[in-house]
This record gives sequence, C-alpha cells and structure tokens, in this order.
Amino acid sequence: MVFITLEDEHGTVNVICWPSLVEEYRRELMSAELLGVYGIWQSDSCVKHLVAKRLVELSHLHGEIPTKSRDFQ
Repeated sequence: MVFITLEDEHGTVNVICWPSLVEEYRRELMSAELLGVYGIWQSDSCVKHLVAKRLVELSHLHGEIPTKSRDFQ
C-alpha cells in the first residue's frame, strides 16, 4: 500500500493506493512530475481521503499551470 499526501492552498488530502493499483500504475506513480488521481472521495470530520482508482501522467501540462512559488525553508 502507498500513501500520498497532496497539498494546495485549501489544505491536504491523503491518497490511498492499494497494492493492485500500485502494480498497474507503477510508472505513473514513480515518475510523474504532475500526477492526476481519480478515485473515491471519503471524508470524516477534518480528515479527507481519496482512495485512488486510476493514476494519470499529466507532466506534459506542468509548464502550462500558473503557480505561485512557495518557500518551505
């Protein structure tokens, strides 16, 4: 099982990837600079989870997305 934490200006989301999904989408999971995740949304109080059903390589869009730089130092 693989857990991924995604963060944006609204907070964090935990992505849960079951072993069969990790095996099927290993290339996308390990090499994507920009990863799309389709899945089932789960929410309980302040905890949010996305149980992944499909991973999509979106790195070709990386330069097209306007971003505001964040310095985490």
